[in-house]
Amino acid sequence: MPKILIIEDDTAFSQMLQKFLAKHQYGVSACYNLTEAKQLLASDLFDLILSDVRLPEGDGVAFLSEIKTKFPRTQVVLMTSFAEVSTAVKAMKRGAFDYIAKPFTPEKILEVIRTALDSSNTFHEFQRTPKNMEVESAINVESAILGVSEASQELERHIGLIAPTHMSVLLIGESGTGKEVTARAIHHASKRSNRNFVAVDCGAIPKELATSEFFGHRKGSFTGAIEDKAGFFEAANGGTLFLDEIGNLSYENQIQLLRAIQERKIKRVGSTKEISIDVRILAATNEDLEQAVAVGNFREDLFHRLNEFTIAIPALKDRDADLLLFADFFLGRANAELDKTVKGFSKAAKMLLLNHNWPGNLRELKNVVKRAVLFTEGSVIEATVLPNQLHGQSNDAAFSKQKFEKERILRALKQTNFNKSEAAKLLKMTRKTLYNKINRYQLKV
Repeated sequence: MPKILIIEDDTAFSQMLQKFLAKHQYGVSACYNLTEAKQLLASDLFDLILSDVRLPEGDGVAFLSEIKTKFPRTQVVLMTSFAEVSTAVKAMKRGAFDYIAKPFTPEKILEVIRTALDSSNTFHEFQRTPKNMEVESAINVESAILGVSEASQELERHIGLIAPTHMSVLLIGESGTGKEVTARAIHHASKRSNRNFVAVDCGAIPKELATSEFFGHRKGSFTGAIEDKAGFFEAANGGTLFLDEIGNLSYENQIQLLRAIQERKIKRVGSTKEISIDVRILAATNEDLEQAVAVGNFREDLFHRLNEFTIAIPALKDRDADLLLFADFFLGRANAELDKTVKGFSKAAKMLLLNHNWPGNLRELKNVVKRAVLFTEGSVIEATVLPNQLHGQSNDAAFSKQKFEKERILRALKQTNFNKSEAAKLLKMTRKTLYNKINRYQLKV
């Protein structure tokens, strides 16, 4: 039975919500302020926390960071009568799963809770049997994440090769390709799989708070430090720390991070006590860190520490054989979230999916499929419910796109005197991707 903690100072509303959720087979505890919440969290583990934003002793957004540091797998949904967009964005950046404005319907809160709990039990974004979401587990993540294309098979080989080691890994790829998903697959296939996987969005951490967020702080060490707090490194101790968008860290924060990785020791802000840490570092970026090093925006020594092994995550346009497989998976997820029973895609809809360039990669595909499921009234997704940007690419347009790409590859090869490694750099793709495209277009080089 999933366990839920409600933090709400409106006693009548809290009791009503507690009874409602208990009727739907949830184990529910309730408290009315942050002091009581901390006491309950110290003695029990919860799958999900429903917290009001405005509380007598502080606010739920501030408390959110502490919860996600100490209990990274606990989902947090914030409730408020003051539905401000800025507050919602701030909450999501600090790790909230969702944000719901009062008053809400019983159906709405149940939908949010079920989706949050499903997400906490899902260690990956994709699996080979997409409609069988209930059997997802850490055991098969490393194979479930991947498809059947050559690019996917190479990604699988790299994960299998690097996962059992303790090497740091740098994941590179376009936005939306699934870098965190790959990081989770590496963790769950490693010897650290029974310990915490802590994901950090470096782009969402203000420069002035980064030291405290990474290394923790002692009570009273600065204004607002009302109690001792563990940082990301301590939360991930013995496990894996995933640093997403690593290129967004300030130069000063890069120095602190490098020192912690090298010395494997940290100090909380305001403390003189050193804490030994055993953390595997996985980092990700969609930027060119080598270029950032060249212009002085990223430390070269930190780059080499993070880059003991590099994995290039292929873009969706380079995984043609996987596209319908992933679409089926997202169809299954959308059915579960929207309580629908759509069975598949019409032939015309499949053609539109296959002909689209997918600049937003898997994230875009997920959104397109969910929208299509929402608008589908029958059992099959028709082309008519797919968004306009897919209809804008007819078969002729798709052919033109392929012709343009073929000519672009030939120009790059001629420009580099047919040096495939140099041509791949010029085209900003991996060498393996270039080989795949050469074979696809049957280029004689």
